[in-house]
Amino acid sequence: MFFFLFKVSANGNELISLLLLIPSKMKIPSLLLRFPHCYFSRRTCLTNFHFTSRADFSCIESLTPVHPYRAKWICSSNRLRRELCQQAAPDQQTEGLSDKEQRLVDRLYSGLIQGHRACLAEAITLVESTQSRKKKIAQVLLQKVLSYHREQEKLNQGKPLAFRVGLSGPPGAGKSTFIECFGKMLTERRYKVSVLAVDPSSSTSGGSLLGDKTRMTELSRDMNAYIRPSPTRGTLGGVTRTTNEAILLCEGGGYDVVLVETVGVGQSEFAVADMVDMFILLLPPAGGDELQGIKRGIIEMADLVAINKADGDLIVPARRIQAEYVSAMKLLRKRSKVWRPKVMRISAKTGEGISDMWDKMTEFRDLMLTSGELIAKRRKQQKVWMWNLIQENMLEHFRSHLAVKDKIPLLEEKVLSGVLSPGLAADLLLKAFKDGL
Repeated sequence: MFFFLFKVSANGNELISLLLLIPSKMKIPSLLLRFPHCYFSRRTCLTNFHFTSRADFSCIESLTPVHPYRAKWICSSNRLRRELCQQAAPDQQTEGLSDKEQRLVDRLYSGLIQGHRACLAEAITLVESTQSRKKKIAQVLLQKVLSYHREQEKLNQGKPLAFRVGLSGPPGAGKSTFIECFGKMLTERRYKVSVLAVDPSSSTSGGSLLGDKTRMTELSRDMNAYIRPSPTRGTLGGVTRTTNEAILLCEGGGYDVVLVETVGVGQSEFAVADMVDMFILLLPPAGGDELQGIKRGIIEMADLVAINKADGDLIVPARRIQAEYVSAMKLLRKRSKVWRPKVMRISAKTGEGISDMWDKMTEFRDLMLTSGELIAKRRKQQKVWMWNLIQENMLEHFRSHLAVKDKIPLLEEKVLSGVLSPGLAADLLLKAFKDGL
């Protein structure tokens, strides 16, 4: 009898430990022939066995066996490591799921890649769940979708399958009206469009208006469009913690353009900029000194500024605002080597300028793809989002830790009454948390 024990890190960088239990008179297991390119140390009992290549395998001397029938090899072959990681990862993910949960994952995955909107809606609901068990099921589903996504990108010559666009602007800028007009134009051109509209939540009751879908009546009835309003629940300044995962699910469902609409001008723009390919700032043409009302950092993130409602009596103010922003954009630091942010006038009400705006967006995508900046940007975004989620989860873990949970109300009360400074209270809580680990 023999056994194989694999120790594989999540990213595949850790060395793989292979433990074989082989009786002294047993021949080498035929399973080893699956990896003929591997070379093992001559200090083991395999000196008479032939392996085809040493170049693929950098052998580390075998450890002294603790049992005469046991030998241990540490393998660092890149090819072998990749094969083992690919085989081990699904098993590690699906381990612990019941048959019912596994059937749920298989059903959602199958329906998702076939383009069923009901399965996409159910999958996003699963991802948004805060229950620990559903979180685990959601991660298994996401891993399957991610593997499918990578395969499809390979077939697409390594190019992204979908165009991710972030859209923001102050209240009254006409974001929902614009998405309705813009989305209908894209579906008429045979594109599939998904809209992730992040709605503000009440910090008191947790309720949300979720009114965006009601303002997009025509687009919501379009079978080539999918609109998903999501409450912010106070996370990441307006963008839900699962928005990035919802984008992945939409792309897995075959949607070509993914629009992420944020709450308004604030912290949410900095979060959404880390998950989209292009960031668009939509502005109204009137309202006083607009340059003072918009933060410099948000303007710096914008790849395109669109002055909406440029029709009727507002054409003249729209031209003036456009000229002001063109001048302002010249003073900003250039973020891309191949693209300089544009400022244009549009009217979501009449449809004027919407087609030209899409032409500018496709020009941006093509330039960024050709230069390699788009792929590099997406890779950087994944890393940033990982650390954002770590920070959020760590804060949640901190608040619910037994050593801290009971002390938080007491120290908050002392801070409110002025007995303790906020800094000292924070130090006491962090010390209690550290001691309780």
